[in-house]
Amino acid sequence: MEALPPGAWLPITFAVLMAAAMLLYAVLDGYDLGVGVLLRATPEETQRDRMIASIGPFWDANETWLVLGVGLLLVAFPIAHGIILTALYVPVALMLAGLILRGVAFEFRAKVPEPKKPRWDFAFQFGSILAAFSQGWMLGSYILGFATGWAAFLFSMAVGVFVVAGYTLVGACWLVWRTEGALQMLAARWARRALYVTWAGVLAVSAATPLASPRILERWFSFPEALLLAPIPLATGALFLLLHIFLRRFPRADHSLDWVPFAATAAIFVLCFQGLAYSFWPYVVPEQVTIFEAAAAPESLIIILVGAAAVLPMIGLYTFFVWRVFGGKARDLKYY
Repeated sequence: MEALPPGAWLPITFAVLMAAAMLLYAVLDGYDLGVGVLLRATPEETQRDRMIASIGPFWDANETWLVLGVGLLLVAFPIAHGIILTALYVPVALMLAGLILRGVAFEFRAKVPEPKKPRWDFAFQFGSILAAFSQGWMLGSYILGFATGWAAFLFSMAVGVFVVAGYTLVGACWLVWRTEGALQMLAARWARRALYVTWAGVLAVSAATPLASPRILERWFSFPEALLLAPIPLATGALFLLLHIFLRRFPRADHSLDWVPFAATAAIFVLCFQGLAYSFWPYVVPEQVTIFEAAAAPESLIIILVGAAAVLPMIGLYTFFVWRVFGGKARDLKYY
């Protein structure tokens, strides 16, 4: 194992903070993006209102984690920020357009006359799909080290589809948890469909990541590392099987376990993220720049760390507070 450079704890700390912020964003904003993707899967406006009501108190705060993660990338790893954002200019621009569109649609659908509401439902769904697909495009490009060519482009497009499916899965599982009756039954059906596409996506990304780099291939399949890492794919497979079994058993008389599909999907996200983090460590730009090479000056990192130590607990406490206040099943959407 290579010795760490002096002062390595600062870049490592910021890498962990940035990774945690992006993971929390993928899970938390993932479910409300998924609800947006599913919004027009039901023709009943009352059910659409209930779907919006289930994410209404949370979705603004969920996007804070994306701002935090990108902000940490900018201030802590400015060299990497320039390389990554330059390589991903198009999907980043599309993602921002999607997020803006869904934000506008969220507000306007509540204020327009009833006959015009379906237009804004379409805008909210389209913005959600565009944002989710763009994030998958970015992930696929990142995995291949920003390689160019048709094969790399098609792989990134495929990962975009898989990420949309993953967000649809976590969004449907959120609705299983937060709704009841006919809408909950629909959500369980949507989750079953998204489950298999997500499973295929995890397999595709898991196969492509080691092939993208000989270093990653050796890291995963050399002995004894392969034995030590085996719990990650095994646990992921077990969670997919759990979801398959659980989602087929609706309607359920006992609603005390409605949270299980969402928790299992979130755990799958965590395991997949853990696998990617292990694969690319210590690179922040795959096979090009490590976190130690891209890090800002230690004096700057200390100042930023003080600010992060003040901001992070506030975001965490606010998120916890909102979940406590607006817990339970979603009710009818009301505007005062």
